[in-house]
Amino acid sequence: MCQSELESALPKVVSMYQCCSGWAEHIRLLKILMEMFLPHISFTELEQSFFSQVLPKAVNLFDTLMDELSGQAGALSSQNTELRAALRNVLQTVIQLLETLSVCIRHLCSTHELLSVDSIHSLPASVLHMVKTTFTHCKESEMLYSGRMHLVADLLQALFKEAYSLQKQLMELLDRIVLEPEASEEEVVDMVSVLHNMLEICSVISNMDHALHANTWKFVIKQSLKHQSLLENHLRHNDIVCSLCQDILITFHSCLQLAEQMKLSGSQEDLNSAEYKLFQKTLKLSRFFGNTLVHYTKECMAFLAKSCSSLHQLCLQIYSKVSPGAYSSSVPETLREELARSLLVPMDPLIVQLLSYRPFVEVVLERNQELPADLTAAHCLLLISIMNKLQSEPEEVQNLWCRGSQFPEDSNRSSVIQALFLIFQGCYVELALPLLVPGVSSKGQAQNDISLYQHVCVHLCAFIASLPAPHFPELERSLLEAVLCPDISTVMLAVDAWCFLARYGTAELCAYHVTLIAHMIKRCPGSGQQVTHLALLLRRMLFLMAADHQVEFVKEFCSSETENLVLWQHISIKALTPALRKQVMQDIITGVTTQCSTWFNSGCCLQELELVNVALTAVLNVCHGVSEDMNAELGELVSNSIYQLWNLMDVKQVLNQPTIQKTLRLLLHLTANFIKTTLAHLVPQVVSFLDIFYPSNPTDDIQVAIGDFLASLGKIFLPPDCQAQVIPKLSSLFASLLENRSWIVFQHVLEAFVQFAEETSHEEVVPQSLLKVEVKSKVISFLNKTLPLVACDEESQLDRLKQEKSVLHAHFCRIRSNVLDDKPEDFQPSSKRARQETAEEGQFETALDMAESGLHSLESLLLSSPAPSWVALRLQALQTLVDKLNSKVQQNLLTQTTPLISDV
Repeated sequence: MCQSELESALPKVVSMYQCCSGWAEHIRLLKILMEMFLPHISFTELEQSFFSQVLPKAVNLFDTLMDELSGQAGALSSQNTELRAALRNVLQTVIQLLETLSVCIRHLCSTHELLSVDSIHSLPASVLHMVKTTFTHCKESEMLYSGRMHLVADLLQALFKEAYSLQKQLMELLDRIVLEPEASEEEVVDMVSVLHNMLEICSVISNMDHALHANTWKFVIKQSLKHQSLLENHLRHNDIVCSLCQDILITFHSCLQLAEQMKLSGSQEDLNSAEYKLFQKTLKLSRFFGNTLVHYTKECMAFLAKSCSSLHQLCLQIYSKVSPGAYSSSVPETLREELARSLLVPMDPLIVQLLSYRPFVEVVLERNQELPADLTAAHCLLLISIMNKLQSEPEEVQNLWCRGSQFPEDSNRSSVIQALFLIFQGCYVELALPLLVPGVSSKGQAQNDISLYQHVCVHLCAFIASLPAPHFPELERSLLEAVLCPDISTVMLAVDAWCFLARYGTAELCAYHVTLIAHMIKRCPGSGQQVTHLALLLRRMLFLMAADHQVEFVKEFCSSETENLVLWQHISIKALTPALRKQVMQDIITGVTTQCSTWFNSGCCLQELELVNVALTAVLNVCHGVSEDMNAELGELVSNSIYQLWNLMDVKQVLNQPTIQKTLRLLLHLTANFIKTTLAHLVPQVVSFLDIFYPSNPTDDIQVAIGDFLASLGKIFLPPDCQAQVIPKLSSLFASLLENRSWIVFQHVLEAFVQFAEETSHEEVVPQSLLKVEVKSKVISFLNKTLPLVACDEESQLDRLKQEKSVLHAHFCRIRSNVLDDKPEDFQPSSKRARQETAEEGQFETALDMAESGLHSLESLLLSSPAPSWVALRLQALQTLVDKLNSKVQQNLLTQTTPLISDV
């Protein structure tokens, strides 16, 4: 009868429905409409005649019921039976409302007619609004019901199930819809709205139900790609990708938490435990999200420019937690391997897809990006992974990653090699631990863990070997920048890579680089850290030069010319062929003696002493390299210069002049080298000098040099006539050095003292140097190779390394700031060391200050009032005393030594 009278009956029932006020009446009429009228309405009239008239009222009723629940839920208690009954009644009404909508959707799904979006325009939005609000209410129920949720738990569970079923049926219905190419704008907007609403539901149910969560995502991705040509310009691709990334990380962190719990409970080996099954289930969901992301990015790459930052962060988070590291979770190794297999495997195709996408390249290679400390090693591993993949990519992709910014309008990005060196500087903690990563198995050998440094170095060298020729200038620039950076680990990595390049490339390339570096060292002012780093590179690369190229190098930078000594002071002549080595040694010593003689004859000017220091450094370098090849004649030449320089050493001048301090340090090292052959007669003079000089608290490098010199004295036997003078001072010097608070100086002095004790014939020096119990105990521990017991667990060690990293980071920032400022004073000689005042000088200064203060006080009294008669007599007596003191001071000045090194 409804069908025959549909046109007249439907408007009446709809009118009654719209005018009803009670919840029960509302639900009753809605059921009638859904069960008795809906099946008889044509699909073409569904929206206009039915859904647009019925659903707005249903949504209003739903909102009213949910507001009632939210407003009254907090007051729920077992004592308030009336409120409890009322809330249960509301929940039952909501469930009935959702059941009624399910009847509607089931009917639509049961038909075989072709559905269009226009015919159900109001339905998806209304249903999704109710579903989302229901899920949100269930998710927040613990908080809403203030711990009394158990009083309505059965109905909340039924409500969730009904919403779950309703959404599932709606997705089945929408899956039947096909948007034709000529679909209207309104249909496209409706479908886009459905997908965005589904996306919001995903964020609500992420921690509620795995199956529903996965099915909702399947629907969103399937419909997005099914109607891609119509929807792609309207979808919020960034929201979809970011939500997927977020869900991957949520499930990933859930897996990590479960793994940590299993480790604590010891159930990680029990494959039948509830925790392990939940771990597997969550891991499966995370893997599903990862594969979904890969599929979606592949199809919608052109619209993901704003999503690249989220994709980058996702890669970093997974690398940081899956790979072992300083900041990774404490997860059993077997479970960590499962995580790696499930999550790193989808990451590989994702990264491959993104390699050719410029926005992703710009995000990854952005200069000056500030990454958290826990992501620096992850970023380093990501760059290594990218470099491994670039080797098989076409030229245009390699250009994107290897060239960096080319034009002013480009984003400020570095090349992939520059980025690797920059991020490597932030891996201090991981390098110090050291962090171990899986190595590469080869020739059937078992895979071994290797350090992060070795991992990066091996893969960097492999990338360099595969780098096309057009990118070679960028490689050279990146290597040079890294060699000149302040971080020594990065410098060593760049030097290792450069040496690989020298060996892998041609001999001509190696010779060209050596020559270029040598010119740079000659042109660099002073002896800063950058010169030190270049010198380190030069020393290593000289060993890799072909013999004929070494001959050309020696000709170009002739070692007999004094202006080239600034270069040869950094070169180990061990790298040269035997014939060249002998020639260069003779040339250097000849040049040094010439330089010293010129300085002596020119009046020993302080301003030219630095040239002498350069010459002495070159000789010291020869001594460290091939001292056994030096004949007596050459040794005598060097010894004569050393002897003359020692005669010029004056304690006060050394304390006041950094340049002379450097000379002293070099003399100590050189004297130690020649003490057994030609300079034994200098021992009393040098020891007496050091005995006077050491109480002035010399710098650490000089104290190390003193230790070297004292150790060398174990090789000689002191003549009887000077033993009484030297041995007590020798013991005193050792005792003072062994009390040094600097651990690096103390360690060096310990080694020097033990060397002296093992070789000396004057055994009485040893006990006299160890009169203090604490010092003696440290020396005995060193000899017994026993380390002090220091309570330091892994966490404490990690905290200490993090603090060290912060200090170094601040130090490097200051260095870079000074370089960027490029101020002229940055290249001036270091400021003079503050004059060290002895205890006696302090007493003199205090006495004079007191006398001067008393005279000023007397002057003030004389200005304010008449002086008594006896004051004049006292002043005359004071004048006599001052004259006497002044006369004595003048006599002392005349007896003192005149400075031997002139300031002019």
